[in-house]
Amino acid sequence: MMQSIFWTGRVLSRAIRNGLSSLNSAAELSVSNKKHPYLVSVVCGFPKDIANGRTHKGQFGDDAWFSTQFSNADVIGVADGVGGWRAYGIDPGEFSSYLMRTCERLVRMGHFKLSEPGDLLAKSYYELLEHKKPILGSSTACVMILDRNESIMRAANIGDSGYMVVRAGRIVHRSHEQQHYFNTPYQLSLPPPGHDRNVLSDRRLQAVANSIAWMARNLSFDGCYMSPFAKSARQNGIDAIGGKPDDITVLLAIVAL
Repeated sequence: MMQSIFWTGRVLSRAIRNGLSSLNSAAELSVSNKKHPYLVSVVCGFPKDIANGRTHKGQFGDDAWFSTQFSNADVIGVADGVGGWRAYGIDPGEFSSYLMRTCERLVRMGHFKLSEPGDLLAKSYYELLEHKKPILGSSTACVMILDRNESIMRAANIGDSGYMVVRAGRIVHRSHEQQHYFNTPYQLSLPPPGHDRNVLSDRRLQAVANSIAWMARNLSFDGCYMSPFAKSARQNGIDAIGGKPDDITVLLAIVAL
């Protein structure tokens, strides 16, 4: 995975609110006391195969990145293409590169929200899905938006790409890897026909399931919540209030056309 370093005043960031949910590791950080901070970004990387890998602008091998700005915002991002697609005759760098180039174009056109970096990723991903020529593959992704007017940096991360914020030599915040299991990070994907069931895919559906499950868990331990269990107890003459801790499973599905 590409390691990219970005500076903003005393803040060192390494590039990705939930909109895809696997984007659950959202961050909203005050980055400066100055009225109008801005990003000064640099990038360095290497392809796995230095002799034959891509090293042109925006890519290092199967990894892709961008750094751009619009009006009162600076936006940066990285995506790690999944190299395993080569076994299917698919260029792993094409998916990650298109994802990042689309993010960059949407920012330059002003088609994004300062408060929702996850929404920027989602828009880019949906454009990819609607492309006339299918761009197959998958990648992790990390996007960060600096709101210059509010002096706030917001981030969205999916998979094992990531970022950290360092002040005065101390890590004050960092993202956490999101993996289904060892060496299988959450990712955005568009598998070739016939391989849908062989690919673990993360989109808004997973976000909703995650949110419902976590809400149910939190409420089950809430002693002041008038839960269905407490209501049923009261209907049976038992003065009870609060949730009921138990195993929780959320199975969510949509009808696709």
